Amino acid sequence: MKRSRLEQTANVSNRQVGIEEEFLLFRHDAAELLDAGPPVVAAAERAAPDDDAQFDKELKAAQTELATQPATDLAAVADELAQRRGELVAAAAGRGARVVASGTSPVGDRTATTPNARYREMAETFVALQRRQLTCAMHVHVGVDGDDEGVRAVDGIAPWLPVLVALSANSPFHAGEDTSYASFRRIQWGQWPTSGPTGAFGDAAQYRRTVDALIASGAALDAGMIYFDARLSARYPTVEIRVCDVTPDVRTAVALAALCRGLVSTAAAQRLAPPPRPELLRAAHWRAARYGMTGELVLDGQLVPAADAVAALVDVTAGALEAAGDLSRVREFVAAVAEDGTGADRQRAAVTAAGGDVAAALNAVTLA
Repeated sequence: MKRSRLEQTANVSNRQVGIEEEFLLFRHDAAELLDAGPPVVAAAERAAPDDDAQFDKELKAAQTELATQPATDLAAVADELAQRRGELVAAAAGRGARVVASGTSPVGDRTATTPNARYREMAETFVALQRRQLTCAMHVHVGVDGDDEGVRAVDGIAPWLPVLVALSANSPFHAGEDTSYASFRRIQWGQWPTSGPTGAFGDAAQYRRTVDALIASGAALDAGMIYFDARLSARYPTVEIRVCDVTPDVRTAVALAALCRGLVSTAAAQRLAPPPRPELLRAAHWRAARYGMTGELVLDGQLVPAADAVAALVDVTAGALEAAGDLSRVREFVAAVAEDGTGADRQRAAVTAAGGDVAAALNAVTLA
């Protein structure tokens, strides 16, 4: 997102939102990763009809990323997301590639590290951990009025983020096998030393001290490698929520963004309880990653049906959702998940229909 267009809108219900999405690149005619990320990004940038288009390279050469401009109207975010995805698909097709929206690669994981100085340093520092990282997330930026409000939001939303993990789960397969997880991306990503849930920071000063100490320890090269589930953006006046798998469906992406905005607004107004200990949050995230929407989730320290946890999330954010005009969008999304399942469920259904051929999962998550 471009900072010049991101206003600090924290004291109104309709905070600005921006979405970043990471994708895999596969050969258009084979279930094989294609290390075409840098040229696809360059082609997409050249072909985009305006200066607001944002595409970027990722850690691995078989990945690419796009981002929307910040907006208060989620219909505008949806329109731009569809447009940018179309531009990326066209750029990939021109290089013999297809764009795949899955949190992990269903088949194969062999890809090179994108050649630039920062990624080379990451490879030298984190060695085998870095080599095994091929994951694709959706990150949601929500505008806040300064770091103190941002930290209040980061602290307050923490207990609810596992519910977003379950709703967005879209990575059941990895390297040709069914992992038995709904979001295996969550498990893979959790290997980074700064990733995962955080305890209560209390204020911006403590947040900054924690970040500085992590960088000083070598666990992060810079602020960009602070991989908290929710963090203060290093570049924008936003809270960045980083727990969702990337999804092939624009409507799902925007509904999840609506829930993120609702959570931040609710927490900023001090209407959410502080988080439990990080150990308990990690357990809640593991359970959400393992079962998605098919089992029970942790809520207030108790196991409850996943549908009940989602209903509680919608209830606690209903005031903010309604004020922003997002409540009906979110309710329709929740009903659709109850009817059709998550991305993980649809990937598994595609593989079952193909007689167990895991490569068929790509059909369910390839962008048109």
